[in-house]
Amino acid sequence: MMSELWSHLVSWFAAHGVLPVLQFLHLEGLAGDPRDISASLLIATFQLCVIGLIFRPLESLVPAEKWEDRKLTKVDFQYTLMMLVGIFPIFSFLVLTPVANYFGGPDTGPSDASASPLAITHWVPWLKLHPWLLFGCYYLVYDFVYYWMHRLQHALPWWWALHSMHHSTRQMSCWTNDRGSLIDGFLQSMILAVVGIVMGVEPEQFAWLVLVGELVQNFSHANVRIDFGPVLDRVFVAPKFHRLHHMLVDPTRPNLHNCNFGQVFSIWDVLFGTSLYGEPLRPTGVGDPMVDDDNNQNLIGLHWNAFKRFWGAVRRPAGWKFGEVAFGPNYEPIPVDQLDLHALGHHVMQPAHHPQDESAGTNPPAVVAAETASTA
Repeated sequence: MMSELWSHLVSWFAAHGVLPVLQFLHLEGLAGDPRDISASLLIATFQLCVIGLIFRPLESLVPAEKWEDRKLTKVDFQYTLMMLVGIFPIFSFLVLTPVANYFGGPDTGPSDASASPLAITHWVPWLKLHPWLLFGCYYLVYDFVYYWMHRLQHALPWWWALHSMHHSTRQMSCWTNDRGSLIDGFLQSMILAVVGIVMGVEPEQFAWLVLVGELVQNFSHANVRIDFGPVLDRVFVAPKFHRLHHMLVDPTRPNLHNCNFGQVFSIWDVLFGTSLYGEPLRPTGVGDPMVDDDNNQNLIGLHWNAFKRFWGAVRRPAGWKFGEVAFGPNYEPIPVDQLDLHALGHHVMQPAHHPQDESAGTNPPAVVAAETASTA
């Protein structure tokens, strides 16, 4: 019943909403199946409703941090709206669909002649008869690739220059997930889309793969003090788990924040030794003043800051050497191990107010930010 209702809704919106726009723009022959575009936009609308009607109220009921003013989340809300109903659908169906068609398209026919030779159903045909199991296989591969891609975003300086825009927010909320450089988003989308194409994922299935990951990340970025318990926390990413990934650097334990890279499954962090549990909630953001300046910017300023960091890193040899960096005045990547993390100067981040610490009668450990040195 639900599948029929969904199919009718997709068809109606494709005929009365998507196709007229494509015809007006003379793009109907380039953009792929209008039904796929319709499904993507409806899924994005569903995602926005879940964030706004479920995750956002939870932030008021069980906040991890209490903020006097949510003004820093405004730009993240604007960016989420722009990405979900604008940039992502346009990119997916004007760029990725032609690429997928060039490689033969998804494995949707009765034979494997047009499918990717690495498609999962090419090697295990009986999975076609078990769509939920097939979707689970797709997602395991998708999430595994995301985990290693995410680690690379932190380890490669020129990529961190872009990805740091996502980490720079001091007020991490349910809207933070989509905060990121468009260049960074393009790279992520291309990598994950190629993985989807190689696996033989159908366009609508890929949209649902993305939705599952995005909704989990919207929740894991939410300003809530929620975990899943000692067992499920080792399998799935919870908000308290991911919040540690966004914590400010602690000079007394400088590598502590290099943890919890998983998107949906925390098991990858457990297996590869990057999981962190049992720590109190800490203030979020980035200690590097050159990155923290993102909090003073609007949507355009955010991207301009990220691009300046990227350009400063990608054209220098230091930008291609693996390792954690901060950025000097000329956006030159400086290895963090060459910096004095105790040299606070003017850039001091005071610990945020954590409700659970107050109730327990304890104060969170002092967390301080690194002052970027002017010279290496």
